[in-house]
Amino acid sequence: MLTEAPKVRPPLDPDFLPASLWNRAYAALAARDPRARPFCLVLERPNGGVSRFDCRLLGADNPAASLNLPYAERLLKSLLWLKGGFRVLVAGAPEIAAALASVYSPRGGRAFDHGFLGDVIYRRPFEIGPATLDRLPLERTPGLAVGRHLDGRRIGFDLGGSNRKVVALVQGEVVFSEEAPWDPCLQRDPSYHIDAIADSLGRAAAHLPRVDAIGGSAAGTYVDNEVRAASLFRGVPQGPFERRIRPLFLELAKRWGGIPFEVMNDGEVAALAGSMTLGANAVLGISMGTSQGGGFINAQGELTSWFNELAFVPVDHRPDAPLDEWSGDRGCGAQYFSQQGVARLAARAGFAFPESMPLQEQAAAVQDAARRGDPGAIQVYDSIGVWLGYAIAHYADFYPMRHVLVGGGVTSGPGGERIRQQASAVRRAQFPGLADAVTCHMPDERNRRFGQAIAAASLPVLARSGSIPP
Repeated sequence: MLTEAPKVRPPLDPDFLPASLWNRAYAALAARDPRARPFCLVLERPNGGVSRFDCRLLGADNPAASLNLPYAERLLKSLLWLKGGFRVLVAGAPEIAAALASVYSPRGGRAFDHGFLGDVIYRRPFEIGPATLDRLPLERTPGLAVGRHLDGRRIGFDLGGSNRKVVALVQGEVVFSEEAPWDPCLQRDPSYHIDAIADSLGRAAAHLPRVDAIGGSAAGTYVDNEVRAASLFRGVPQGPFERRIRPLFLELAKRWGGIPFEVMNDGEVAALAGSMTLGANAVLGISMGTSQGGGFINAQGELTSWFNELAFVPVDHRPDAPLDEWSGDRGCGAQYFSQQGVARLAARAGFAFPESMPLQEQAAAVQDAARRGDPGAIQVYDSIGVWLGYAIAHYADFYPMRHVLVGGGVTSGPGGERIRQQASAVRRAQFPGLADAVTCHMPDERNRRFGQAIAAASLPVLARSGSIPP
């Protein structure tokens, strides 16, 4: 019954079923149903933040009522990873509340989400329960002003899955920048990660008379400089992770004499970099690299308590959409806006890479082919651009954004501009109102490489005196 076809199809993925179109088709069905019911999902976070989404569900006697649970489940999945929460209140449909509690349980289909959000991120039991519409809390989103501090002598670093970048700045001017390859994701020894990061910091410090502050951007989830979860360190066994990786940045701060040291998720730093570069707010930052990162700067120029983990947000509603090996779910952003997405499309475009070839090398080979004008490589980036155009429409249902800044290693070279062009073409063809309301940007090549490291350097508030470790 949900038959709205994409007006623009990815050339290498013609069966793509955008979440944005599926949801709009469902909403149109509900709008025509005289017995449609008000429905609301509320997500509560430990700091008092509350996210609320109101919509309508089809009446129980509607011939398409079997779509209610798939709609509600995908909606909740998106909200959990975009906004975050350890407690979910479901109002307007008791049978859907019970079904969602079963699906998002330790033995349900979304057991990963239950454990990750409850045990790893918020460190409290994850709960889903019924509620009544007249007793729900209102939206509450505290803002936090961060970054934009460029005084003094600073180091900024940006840790991705295939390279680490570092810059040294004096009063906001870059005096040193370096990009070094590494392969952190499957390394079991924590010393590999610790020594590599320390080496980058030391190389940057050699170009400064002193170091006043250090800021970092890294893929993963960080709370008060503590590593909660990150694909960068997923190869480290649980015991060494708890002993050495979880306090990694706290220990590095001690090595540097206690100067201001702050680390933040790479997506949030991408949003901050976008806001600083554009001189604008209401910016959604999207980083495409080893995985997909995301962050949001609100209209006041602040970060929110939202989770912004775009990697796990479903963007494709095909039943046989690509499977995410970590979460066990299908159609999530990490499989599209990352090196994995490039590799999957490259195979369809006729690239024959050895199975043992690392994803970052496959992505680099496709980038080189695009620079030579290879038609298959161009189709790879055009397909990612179409995916992105429909994903932006999905994100716009949840974020009050006016700008999208897209960066990361996948966007390097001419392929990045193809991605931007195709994303804009989708919005013009399928979502003309959104095309007028939201502008998609990409930084220049240097800012794509080092912009996040520079923004990361601006995170700490400067101490009165700095020091360099012996």
